Amino acid sequence: MGSAIRKLIDSFFKTKDLKILILGLDGAGKTVLVNKLNLGEVSHTVPTIGFNIKTVQYKRAKFAIWDVGGQTQIRMLWRHYFQGANGIIFVVDSADTERIELVKKELYSLLVNDELKGAPLLVFANKQDLKGMTPEEVKTKLGLQTLKNRNWFLQSCCALTGDGLSEGMDWLCHALK
Repeated sequence: MGSAIRKLIDSFFKTKDLKILILGLDGAGKTVLVNKLNLGEVSHTVPTIGFNIKTVQYKRAKFAIWDVGGQTQIRMLWRHYFQGANGIIFVVDSADTERIELVKKELYSLLVNDELKGAPLLVFANKQDLKGMTPEEVKTKLGLQTLKNRNWFLQSCCALTGDGLSEGMDWLCHALK
């Protein structure tokens, strides 16, 4: 009886270690978003060449967030980071209307990979503080509503201020249970 109660208590307070990929085109705000989650503040960033790994404690989840660069040459290497990923955060620059078709192409090319088959997808429509696409326009232009057999969620956000980040991360935590 005592061990059953201990297991129940542990399940409520135990943290989960999860590998999360954060992907998107260069300049979408991936590193700013990770820094805001990790440090609670925005620090000066430079384009990510290769990848960075940050450990982020969010509620009862411990995320190893793999921030992979989004430049053309690096996007060709994304598939090397897929193994063991529990979830995907895909960041879209809502102000970059000229590259939205490229964003869609890159998103769908990673979603067809078998190693990411069951991974929930959180799409952050970032830079909502700037003039650009609304979250509904991002959803339509990316064709998210047509995704079948994929648990996904779109959240508007501003990585600089942190607006929308907790709502997206709450969804991701719930989707990973």
